[in-house]
Amino acid sequence: MTAPVDAPEAPFVTESAPLPGRLAGLALLAQNLAWSWNRDARSLFRAIDETLWARLRHNPIHLLQVVEPTRLEALAGDPVFCARYDRAMQWLSAERSDEHTWYARTFPELRGRTVAYFCAEFGIHNSVPIYSGGLGVLAGDHLKTASDLGVPLVAVGILYRNGYFDQHIRVDGWQEDSDARLDFSSVPITPLPGRDGARHLVTVTTFGRDIHIRVWKMQVGRVPVYLLDSDLEENHPDDRPLLSKLYSGGPAMRLRQEWLLGVGGVRALRALGIEPAAWHANEGHAAFMMVERVRELCVEGVPYTEAVKRVRNGSVFTTHTPVPAGHDHFAVQEVQQCAEGVWNDMGIDAETFLRIGYHPESGAGIYHMTAASVRLSRRINAVSRRHGIVTREMSRSLWRGRPAEQVPVGHVTNGVHLATWMANPVMQLLDEHLGPAWGHSNDPALWEQVLTLDDEQLWFIHQRLKHTLMRLVREEARRAFANGVMESTQLVGAGTLLDPNVLTIGFARRFATYKRANLIFRDVDRLQQLVTNAARPVQIVFAGKAHPADNPGKQVLQSVYHFTRDPRFEGRVAFVEDYGMHLAHLLVQGVDLWMNLPRVPLEASGTSGMKAALNGVPQLSTIDGWWEEGYEGNNGWAIEPEVDDDAGVNTANRLYQLLEQEVVPRFYDRDKNELPRRWLLTMKHAIRVAGQQFTARRMVEQYARAYYAPSILGDSLPDDPPIA
Repeated sequence: MTAPVDAPEAPFVTESAPLPGRLAGLALLAQNLAWSWNRDARSLFRAIDETLWARLRHNPIHLLQVVEPTRLEALAGDPVFCARYDRAMQWLSAERSDEHTWYARTFPELRGRTVAYFCAEFGIHNSVPIYSGGLGVLAGDHLKTASDLGVPLVAVGILYRNGYFDQHIRVDGWQEDSDARLDFSSVPITPLPGRDGARHLVTVTTFGRDIHIRVWKMQVGRVPVYLLDSDLEENHPDDRPLLSKLYSGGPAMRLRQEWLLGVGGVRALRALGIEPAAWHANEGHAAFMMVERVRELCVEGVPYTEAVKRVRNGSVFTTHTPVPAGHDHFAVQEVQQCAEGVWNDMGIDAETFLRIGYHPESGAGIYHMTAASVRLSRRINAVSRRHGIVTREMSRSLWRGRPAEQVPVGHVTNGVHLATWMANPVMQLLDEHLGPAWGHSNDPALWEQVLTLDDEQLWFIHQRLKHTLMRLVREEARRAFANGVMESTQLVGAGTLLDPNVLTIGFARRFATYKRANLIFRDVDRLQQLVTNAARPVQIVFAGKAHPADNPGKQVLQSVYHFTRDPRFEGRVAFVEDYGMHLAHLLVQGVDLWMNLPRVPLEASGTSGMKAALNGVPQLSTIDGWWEEGYEGNNGWAIEPEVDDDAGVNTANRLYQLLEQEVVPRFYDRDKNELPRRWLLTMKHAIRVAGQQFTARRMVEQYARAYYAPSILGDSLPDDPPIA
């Protein structure tokens, strides 16, 4: 990988608790987010102060800042702790090399040929809140896996000082949004110096003003992440907050953010001395990255048509959106003002420039970011097999209406980072049963052995994880009440009456209307009978945020929240506020059943069910996204496509039938040892399928083989550009 020109890595200095010399490396360990998926490193930080570790939501930097110095001194003299510390430091040292990785073995000729990965958000860890949901968490899993595999990736994103938002639910159930201000003292990011003492590294002109951009570095294992920031005194007051809030301010703000991400991101890599051999735009937000690269080539004297061809040859584009309305688009007049005559650098007129983002179905007045990404990328993929079919149909007009099956869009089904989302006790059980290398294998024969896991051990582990979730829910409610942000009338709805012995359904995702979080309440009387059955009760835990500008989504959330306060459900319906990665871990590990009810075919992939399955939590879902590939009949339950209806009447009826006739009886069917043998078999099948087929390792290996390597090397396939 080309060595970036930036500040030397230096650990932060804690003022309240200087580290003993024997443990000085803890600071460096905390600065690389790879600790978050290394079991030894996680357990090392937990051992410092388990109570404090839990209260700080697993933030090692904050932990080292506030832990008692006497505790660190004691640990420095503890031979057991020091031995664990030495193992963690040896691992961290090995993370600095890619010599023995999968990528180095598979593509030895490509070592050092960097791939640039652009995305509008990254969900790496809850301590760095620069993500909103699925796209960012998927991007984070992509980076972690690239690090594991040794793929020479560098990532470019935005430093959202105000994050996405903190969620608070009022007594009436309406979501209130407040800034999630980034605490720079407790996040592992480092500012990179500009030239000649300047704080900014690059400058981008847009809407008549120069915007100076500062770049911060965050290390994710072997992968550096460069985050752009415009909050500098030298910028106009109106421009300073441009990159401070995730997905805020409507189309005008979004256009500016995406222009700065694409153009500023390319210029930042150039300034750092990084010359990528391939470029990956994760969703259309990053389309201007390709436009800037065309401009660069034209300035160097390459004719526009040839420049477009070269950029296409080195570009990969992944789309995550299965509906036309979900793709970013802007008025061409706005884009023209934003681009500030950049077409002159490209040797073309404004009309030709704007045609880069022309979509036949949107018309000449709209600049379509997905169309621009498609037009400037040689290799394009959707994120599940079903999404590929939908995307090819949606994209036909870009290829003059050719048959959908001939549209050159492939698919790479999403996967999740196993070491991030699988609970430690589950991984330890697989260590014992499958051997230490199971996490690196997709061998069907190995994963078949999951079906022979010891029932008693698996059930004991699951019950532990379930108790952990319930304890967190109660403590969060207690803390909110004690701090005056939750009224006493809200405590029941916050989950304080949940019972770890009851079948628990989890539903946690963005509250968009098509995800139909409130579908299960369509027949309240029928649901009440399920929930309050004295012999076989059911409880439901909801979590998730509606986009601040999505009032219909907020209304769905409000309708769900009302049911948490309905005495007919006897406290068995809960909503847990402020959904993020920390809560997501506990939910996918601690509920019994994962519920997902998107209206088909509007779910591009949906990775939460994969995360749950890795922990032995089966899914009940409509057949959409990944579940079309993942459902095998014995690893969960499916609502058939012919049953699903837009109104949701038939879908809800089938949901109740499955719960009444299959799910609930299977969960409560116990043998003489009080073990639900049939349910445990379903749990094992869920682990088997997810572990073999739906990990990010499989996903990133597929990107490397079918997208990155061909983009770097070139291939003999004929170019098949869309209409211009």
